[in-house]
Amino acid sequence: MSVLGLASWGSAGLTLVALVILRRHWARLPSLPDNAPLPPVPPSVCLCIPVRDEALELPMALTSWLAQDYPNLRILVVDDGSTDGSTELLAALAAARPDRLRVLRNEHLPPGWLGKNHALDLASRQPEALGAEWLLFADGDVQASSNLLRRAMAFTLAQPTDILALVPAVDAVGAAERLILPMAACGFLLAVPPHQVPNPRHPAFCGVGGFTLVRRLAYDAVGGHAGAPLEAIDDMMLARRVKAAGFVNRVARGGPDLHLRMYHGLLELVRAMRKNAAAMPFWWLLPPLLPLALVIGLAPLWLPFAGQPALGVLLWLLVPALAGDVHQRMSGRPMDLLWALWPLNTLVFAAGTAWALWDRLRGVNHWRGRDVHLR
Repeated sequence: MSVLGLASWGSAGLTLVALVILRRHWARLPSLPDNAPLPPVPPSVCLCIPVRDEALELPMALTSWLAQDYPNLRILVVDDGSTDGSTELLAALAAARPDRLRVLRNEHLPPGWLGKNHALDLASRQPEALGAEWLLFADGDVQASSNLLRRAMAFTLAQPTDILALVPAVDAVGAAERLILPMAACGFLLAVPPHQVPNPRHPAFCGVGGFTLVRRLAYDAVGGHAGAPLEAIDDMMLARRVKAAGFVNRVARGGPDLHLRMYHGLLELVRAMRKNAAAMPFWWLLPPLLPLALVIGLAPLWLPFAGQPALGVLLWLLVPALAGDVHQRMSGRPMDLLWALWPLNTLVFAAGTAWALWDRLRGVNHWRGRDVHLR
């Protein structure tokens, strides 16, 4: 078989295998119970939220957490130098609910820290967090149904668990978001075998920025966020460190009861890939893997010119049909015709990854207007 033939069938085969694995992982992702009971005195939980210039999503997000029916919850928000009106919004919300919410203002990022990690470390050292049995970390754009935390705690207490991640639904509004984010969410689920995350003999682990609930004892045992102050993918790497220390990691479905609008438009999407791609473990494998990803991801476009038009059409149709079905179940939203353009995701991924590698070579992490030197 020619090199072109091997590339054709190899690309198609890898794509089909990925779709099968995605469906299996989705089927094995547990759901939260609806009406599981809590102990008479539920464990105390402190929700820690870092905020930097998130005025667009913050009011609805924080209102949803303030409405939680879990009885033993305190909320700490660290306003990390916001300049877009988030500060005023937080002040109004804190004044309305002083029994549940406290806001801290941080103006200074010390050397050797990424902003989000420093904000969460600062929150974790407050009296409310120090006295809590569990810490919950969530981003400032995440919305939750009023019973989500109660159901998550019931799930956690029903079986040995030290750190729990919930996979949220992704709200996609603009054209770029609608095209890219559903497939990106499926890519995350493809990479994390949920049934293996609790297995101490398997390397799989999972933390999610939208919802990571960790036992205070386990958090302290690995040094918390201070144990990895320059880790850009702080949620995943916290789970990795906690599991490596011998604690139990689990993952479950959060969406559609847990959802967020992660980014606004194409430029924010590329900037996010710039921040995260080179922060992954074994980032140095990205240069040789990037051409391979381009060949596979763009296969429907070049397969007809390689004499395999039927194979190209099959892949073009199967990916949005099968991956889109998983996204629909997670988000509760219908199929989107823009998913037919899914090969374009590969170009956006390539642009963000190339930018991230350039930052890594310069030893810099850039996010929300800050350049932090990594060495």
